Order: sequence, then C-alpha cells, then structure tokens
Amino acid sequence: MPHLVILYTPNIEDETDMGALCRTLADGMLGVRDEAGKQVFPTGGTRVLAYPAAHYAVADGQGDYAFIYMNLRMASGRSDAVKKLAGDTVLERAKAHLAPLFAQRLIGLTVQVDESPGQVYDGKHSTLHPHFNKT
Repeated sequence: MPHLVILYTPNIEDETDMGALCRTLADGMLGVRDEAGKQVFPTGGTRVLAYPAAHYAVADGQGDYAFIYMNLRMASGRSDAVKKLAGDTVLERAKAHLAPLFAQRLIGLTVQVDESPGQVYDGKHSTLHPHFNKT
C-alpha cells in the first residue's frame, strides 16, 4: 500500500493521457515525506490504477460533463499532517495534469483519502518490495 484508484468518465480519454496521469500521481506519492523526512509510501507498494466507467450519469445529463474520482487508501499509523499532505499532493498533481481539461470543459474532480485501521485480513506476497529494499 498505498493504492490510488481512479474512476473516470470515458468521455475524457481522447483529451488527456491517463497513463501519464497515473505516473505523475505515483511519482508524487513517492515524494511524500513524513515529519522526519522519511519516505512515507514504500516504492514497491505504491500503485495507481485508472478505470473508465462503463456506465455513468453526471449532473443533470444536459451536457457532456465529465468526472474523475480518486480514492487513496493507505495503511494506518500515519499522522494527520502526513495524510493531508498525501491528499494535497494527489490533488495538486491531478489539477496540474488536468488543467487543459478544466479550461475547456465542465469536469469535476474528487480526491478522498481512506485509512484501513481495522482490516480483517491483509494478505500480501510481492517480489517488488525486496527489489526496492536492497541495502
């Protein structure tokens, strides 16, 4: 973890590079540091996934409106300041990438940050973590 899941209306796919948005958001997340200057999110665990909605309804349906919803889910144990910084980082990077869309169409953007303090099960297996945790 963290995982950032993006759901979006597919009417923007021809107007922006969603793959580039994913990369810029992942890079931003990897740059988040805690109060001690330590990287908050492990490189091998950072994931950004984007999915177009197969079906959607936005606002009153009278225009070609668009929407992007981003949900950043992270494990518990981080300070409120770090959680806010992570959310602000995602929001600011998304706004910068999407600025041309905001200038030409009606579009909504939501970023939510969730923490998973009471997980019932969190099974993992990865060869990514060892690759990035070499000393």
